[in-house]
Amino acid sequence: MIKVILVEDDERLAQLTGQFLQSNNYNVTLIHDGALAPEKIVQEQPDVVILDIMLPNLDGFEICRRIRPDYQGPVLFLTAKDSDFDHVRGLEIGADDYVIKPVEPYVLLARLNALLRRQGKQTDSTDQLTLGQLRIDKAARKTYLSEQEIDLTSYEFDLLWELARHAGDTLSREHIYNQVVGRPYDGLDRSVDVRISRLRKKLNDNLEQPYRLITVWGKGYLCSKSAWD
Repeated sequence: MIKVILVEDDERLAQLTGQFLQSNNYNVTLIHDGALAPEKIVQEQPDVVILDIMLPNLDGFEICRRIRPDYQGPVLFLTAKDSDFDHVRGLEIGADDYVIKPVEPYVLLARLNALLRRQGKQTDSTDQLTLGQLRIDKAARKTYLSEQEIDLTSYEFDLLWELARHAGDTLSREHIYNQVVGRPYDGLDRSVDVRISRLRKKLNDNLEQPYRLITVWGKGYLCSKSAWD
């Protein structure tokens, strides 16, 4: 697994980001206090470092400056500071990428994977998934049913990928919102329901009695393993 150190003082955001990355084959270490980060990063030598800028005791810019003599891996700033000055400063002191919060989880994942590919590291051993006549190519972000490409939005693709890679298991709305939407489920938002409905139409599911993307009442959604022939 890819080792990442995430330095973020918002513990809830750090936990959600960490869970998402772990579900995509990353081994995540969380640090909430900037002062603890330089020594830990140099000791652990992770494959990639994600740094917030506004941190207690030691900001992300100073962390990056301190680790660079002894850490040669990629550094990505993930921050709400969106000024051009901060962006340029981050790159000049040794960061490899600069991403503004809030960011869609799969956009962050794609940026990390791009950094790691440039380092010659494998980021995901499961870039393709096949269920009968359904084939999903994660790297190319393409979906095929009976060899016909299905036109999906980015959100629809991410949702289908998450359901398909857990085929046979019921995924709760809480899980889907955390892993796909990137925020907790508030108990009211029905955007996932709408996208499930759209996916069913595009994937030739039975809209009255779905058998491919199944609603498990009171629990969540399930992608069938055997309904794609």
